[in-house]
Amino acid sequence: MFDVIETPRLILDKARLENNAQRFRDLADKNNICLRPHLKTAKSLEVAAIANGGRKSAITVSTLKEAAYFSAGGYRDILYAVGITPNKFAHVKAIIDQHKTDIILMTDNLDVARAAADFAMRENCPLQFLIEVNCGENRGGIAPDSPQLLEIARVFDACPEISFKGVLTHGGHSYGSDDKQRIAEIAEAERSSVIEAATRLSDINIQSEILSVGSTPTFLFGKNFAGLTEVRAGVYMFFDLAQFSRKICQLEDIAVSVLASIIGHSKEGRSLIIDGGAFALSKDMSANNFLPDAGYGYVCDPVTMERLGRLSVNEVHQEHGTIHLDDEAWFERLPVGSMIRILPNHACATAANFDNYLVVENGNILGEWQRVNRW
Repeated sequence: MFDVIETPRLILDKARLENNAQRFRDLADKNNICLRPHLKTAKSLEVAAIANGGRKSAITVSTLKEAAYFSAGGYRDILYAVGITPNKFAHVKAIIDQHKTDIILMTDNLDVARAAADFAMRENCPLQFLIEVNCGENRGGIAPDSPQLLEIARVFDACPEISFKGVLTHGGHSYGSDDKQRIAEIAEAERSSVIEAATRLSDINIQSEILSVGSTPTFLFGKNFAGLTEVRAGVYMFFDLAQFSRKICQLEDIAVSVLASIIGHSKEGRSLIIDGGAFALSKDMSANNFLPDAGYGYVCDPVTMERLGRLSVNEVHQEHGTIHLDDEAWFERLPVGSMIRILPNHACATAANFDNYLVVENGNILGEWQRVNRW
């Protein structure tokens, strides 16, 4: 199937993607909550269509370049889930003006809120905002009981050009555990933090239309979504070894892989050299705390996707990867010029190295799907 494909190449298994997307749509239906897929990993219109079941409904992005790309593709309800800063307001306005898109922004900062109100009034530019609250990750957001919550909300409420939409949080620290009960506790912390914040705002007559939470682990293992309006998750579309290491998926759920070629045999180093290095696989080793043999990815048969023994990519340089061998018979089994597929340690960081996907299904190559990268 891959005989004439130049490597390294990012491969996307369409059937696996569809199964993963259907699973999460079903989970959202079961919990009576809106799934707003986070497309920071996929960055693709074709993948977005599958994630949303063919509808151009609400989505989440992580860059304004993604927001522009998906707006041009017909999406009109986009949450930009990274704290905004004033130097990006003009870009937001350009997207809104060109595509009439509802772009929801977020902040946890009073000065940014004031700058947004000034910009919106000066430029006659309607803006929509969420306030980010911290549920324990300590990366972004203010405490639900912070006085700043009310101050920021009052700034938005007082500005005719700003529509205050509600509150958002992200339990990213769920990735620090492989214990389902602990992840469920973090999911409840997500829920309670936004509900507490929304309740405080309601007490001063500022209503929250959106109460947004989510990550792939907390959505899978959360027990209670009462009071929430939406959940954001993204890596579930592809999964990876980082998810597998935390018992969130199975190996057969992982939908992306990197096709690489054996370019050398190092008999002295008892290793195979491949053309999949850091610029193809990334240097991310998110899985290794819970899966020590993950390396930079599992080495698999290019057609069956079965792992080849216990082989992993153990070292990466810019364009070279090294696979240490536990048996010199692999030199004969994998001659120079043969191909392997690598299940990535972290799908987001791996996919970001490529401009497109080579899409396969049932042993056939379907074509290419483009991605939008960078900022």
